[in-house]
Amino acid sequence: MQRITEDLVRKKSEHNEKDILSLEELSLHQEDIGKLENLQKWCKDLKILLLHNNLISKIENIGRLKSLEYINFSLNNIEKIENLEGCESLTKLDFTLNFIGELTSVESLRKNEFLEILYLTGNPCTDYDGYREYVIATLPQLKTLDGTDILISERIEAVQNYNEIKESIIQQQSHCKLQREKQKNKNQPKLQQYIDENGELIENYEVENGFWQQTSDNSPETRIDIALKSRKCREKGKPKEVKRQKRDVIYFKSDGTPYNMNLGKFPFLLDDDWRNNRYVLDVTVQKYLDTNFIEVDVQPNYVRVTIKKKILQLRLDQEVCPSESKSTRSISTGHLIVEMPKLKPYIGPSPAVDTVKTFAINKRQEKKREFLDVHEKEEFNLQNFLTIRPNDKNDSFVDDPDVPPLE
Repeated sequence: MQRITEDLVRKKSEHNEKDILSLEELSLHQEDIGKLENLQKWCKDLKILLLHNNLISKIENIGRLKSLEYINFSLNNIEKIENLEGCESLTKLDFTLNFIGELTSVESLRKNEFLEILYLTGNPCTDYDGYREYVIATLPQLKTLDGTDILISERIEAVQNYNEIKESIIQQQSHCKLQREKQKNKNQPKLQQYIDENGELIENYEVENGFWQQTSDNSPETRIDIALKSRKCREKGKPKEVKRQKRDVIYFKSDGTPYNMNLGKFPFLLDDDWRNNRYVLDVTVQKYLDTNFIEVDVQPNYVRVTIKKKILQLRLDQEVCPSESKSTRSISTGHLIVEMPKLKPYIGPSPAVDTVKTFAINKRQEKKREFLDVHEKEEFNLQNFLTIRPNDKNDSFVDDPDVPPLE
């Protein structure tokens, strides 16, 4: 049977980004779970817990879930209601199609003051005479039982006849318990016995006994048999997963020359800084990645950077001094900078590329700008286009001294 593991809970909490500590709703239905465990440690804020269609036989290890409001236990193997007193916020319980025969166990729900809805449909206890009246009188906070609202008159009548109903329930419960013991001894898990005797030869068992064709009682043992058989059939139909062996990483050639490799596909830049006689390696790393996940190994002829077990290895053309090399991390960008001084100093002229660039710049500065030969334009003078004529005075003209001369 399946156990509740951390991987299973995280798989079912994808809607919460697989964060199980703040999980409020969890569905573990149809997982063949046989025991409740670890939920009150990992998911303390749970409000809704769906456990229907499993093989749970006992309610346990959920009493510390104080925020739990709804639990669905339908289609399980529960025979007794217990260990729910600590779930203070519980408002709804569903025990549909279980094997609850001990009806007096509902008294443990009296401390759940907020419990309003309860489902017990399909359990042996629902066949008892006075079942509904007993539950209504035992749980005064209940408002709905098996999908039917509880009337005030119905509750008053149940409380009045509570003592008589309780005695009748205890007698019927004892009779049911005896029948259950006989059924338990009779219906041992036959499939499990066959597996123990003959090994897991499911095909032979199916042919010889006709497991799916034979009739069986409605009991927890039969339900376990069916669940085990169904799982074997599912596993049989699935193709076997081929485990791929991890390829061994080869770092060097047969002659000792290191390979260039980038298993993590990290963006990087290896700069040959000839002016400072060193190599500078700039590796792009996630900004918020913890530095503890980064390892740098500088050797005379290669450098190796390991980031979360992914390797970046680069071969160097010239030998460097590992003891004088240093690595730093940028706070703003998260980039990893590895500075590796060269073992031998650079001797010789500067690279030809820089010489050509300097020559081109000087040549450009010496070159003068040339203009087209254009004659200078003459200034425009209006007098060259006007003819000034003398003012011929008329004989009858009289110069008035009071009138100022025109300028």
